[in-house]
Amino acid sequence: MKVLFVASESDPFIKTGGLADVACALPKYLNKVGIDARVVIPKYKNIKYNLKEKLNFVKCFTVPVGWRNQYCGVFEGVIDGVTYYLIDNEYYFLRDGLYGYYDDGERFAFYDRAVLMMLKEIDWKPEIIHCNDWQTGMIPVLYKLQYQYDSFYSGIKTIFSIHNLLFQGNYDPNILGEVFGLDDEIYRNGSVELYGAASFMKGGINYADKITTVSNSYAKEIQTPEYGENLDGLLRSRNEYLSGIVNGIDYNLYDPDTDPMIYKNFNITNIKNKAINKIRLQEQLGFKVDKDIPMIGIVSRLTKQKGMDLVKYISENLLKNDVQLVILGTGDYEFEEHFKYMQSVYPDKVSANICFDDALAHRIYAASDMFLMPSLFEPCGLGQLIALRYGSLPIVRETGGLKDTIKPYNKFTKDGNGFSFTYFNGDDLLHVVEMALECYKDKSIWNNIVKQAMSSDNSWEKSAKSYKELYESILK
Repeated sequence: MKVLFVASESDPFIKTGGLADVACALPKYLNKVGIDARVVIPKYKNIKYNLKEKLNFVKCFTVPVGWRNQYCGVFEGVIDGVTYYLIDNEYYFLRDGLYGYYDDGERFAFYDRAVLMMLKEIDWKPEIIHCNDWQTGMIPVLYKLQYQYDSFYSGIKTIFSIHNLLFQGNYDPNILGEVFGLDDEIYRNGSVELYGAASFMKGGINYADKITTVSNSYAKEIQTPEYGENLDGLLRSRNEYLSGIVNGIDYNLYDPDTDPMIYKNFNITNIKNKAINKIRLQEQLGFKVDKDIPMIGIVSRLTKQKGMDLVKYISENLLKNDVQLVILGTGDYEFEEHFKYMQSVYPDKVSANICFDDALAHRIYAASDMFLMPSLFEPCGLGQLIALRYGSLPIVRETGGLKDTIKPYNKFTKDGNGFSFTYFNGDDLLHVVEMALECYKDKSIWNNIVKQAMSSDNSWEKSAKSYKELYESILK
């Protein structure tokens, strides 16, 4: 089976968020279960230089963008056994950032058509084109309206994966004619129209053969007005084509037993070495060095979506406890400033690291006892999966992938791999944190939960098998 995985970014080339992790890991593990999965992304200016040097030029052709014909170059490279194609056009992609430009609609309209044209140009026909998020949403539209009638493209199926429904790619309806060269019928009949805009996201949902999200709970949530971002009615109408598959993490990349970034390696049979990581991080951050003081970690974008307003609300009461709080991330000014202020007031209890630091992130996962992730909504979530792997017990709100992957500790059955609360409420968050702190005092209870956390299976092997079953079902 041949699958083309289409994304707007992919690690290790370039990354702004979790999509890049998926685009890197999933195809690699799909290849391990017998699928020829290849990836295509734009060739951005800031692609890592050492990887850019490994790319080979394949060919070039022109892509119609409305009345214009734009150059398109195709580069190819193999990383970790996965073939990557990079779409080159300096006018659209030789920019410092990936997104946020006035002409993003045109940029990704070019990209969507270029991806489809590339297949014929390089003479590689996949059975499935797997599109991801709004930037690729018009590929199923173009395929159904135009390309499926070409004998080369005949029989290809499309899947559209929603990683975050909040970002939809909504533009002036004139884009359909001026950039895609389409008439306005698909706007007038509602196929892509969304409150006066032409929506890439709505196009992908309407025209793809299957729709997926990155967790079962998120698949259900986006069918409700609360989470549906004005698309809940459409998603309910396409319910039979919608499914959720939880993302995994790369167990080779996130392995406390071999991780070169942490102070001391450990595993489920040698958990005591985890405490050495706490002591060393306490020393690095200038905290009191005491392995028995509970350390709470946050590695996150500092935004309301990630529940940082709840953390801000409880911070004074939380710090009345004998705890240490380590924050790593950037985001909204109010939260960055709040955590810096808390560090100035409680320098022995709070470390606010307002930056991106991958090595420090690994050390926080390895050192912390608890990992705070009280999201307003979370399609899947990556942090809680890494935390489980490193024996840092997640404290999460029951939403999306957090609900699917964290089983709250039950004091009667002794089962659970973390702690959770239901309502988006600061008092509820504080209550569950203090409950976790009580459990921490009993090391036999705590170590039992840690072992259940580290035994959780959130590997990409598991997710890849689910995607393979989905692919096989669509081809029947």
